[in-house]
Amino acid sequence: MDKEWIKEKTFDKAAGLFNGDKAEYEQCIFLNGSFNKADLSHNEFNDCVFERCDLSMANLSKAAFRNVVFRDCKLMGLHFEQCNPFNLAFQFERCILDHSSFFQVKLKDTIFRDCPLRAVDFTEADLSQAALEQCDLSGARFDQTNLEKADLRSAYNYTIDPSLNKLKKARFSIPGVLALLAPLGITIEH
Repeated sequence: MDKEWIKEKTFDKAAGLFNGDKAEYEQCIFLNGSFNKADLSHNEFNDCVFERCDLSMANLSKAAFRNVVFRDCKLMGLHFEQCNPFNLAFQFERCILDHSSFFQVKLKDTIFRDCPLRAVDFTEADLSQAALEQCDLSGARFDQTNLEKADLRSAYNYTIDPSLNKLKKARFSIPGVLALLAPLGITIEH
């Protein structure tokens, strides 16, 4: 069965939108939606915007997100590694992404702006040239993560082991950059 194709539609406070039917959404806007634990699997989102939506714990299995912007959304506990990787592209602004996983996800050039990313798993993710602006990275896991040319100048509360991650030409600021020394177990006094 072919997916329904929905173009240039705005969904405000839509309830039950993702109830099992699969669709391809193009240039759609989702406002104030409560999609907590929704089944987004196999849906496609192209050039869409989600604003003030709660997608926490949603099923993202084989969901396609191509040039999708999330603004002021709650996206807790999501497994982005389950998404369809073809042309995967996001932008996150003021979104809560705590306890989500980007394991092995290609996030090159992705913008995370003013986002809590507490206890997020970035293991083996490609964050090259990504921007993590004003992001709280408390407990975020970086292991074999590509952070080359990434901008972490305004990110905070991170611990990144330089021996386990690629950091060439990544951008940091003082005092945040001192967190790169934490895995060495040294004491820095002022």
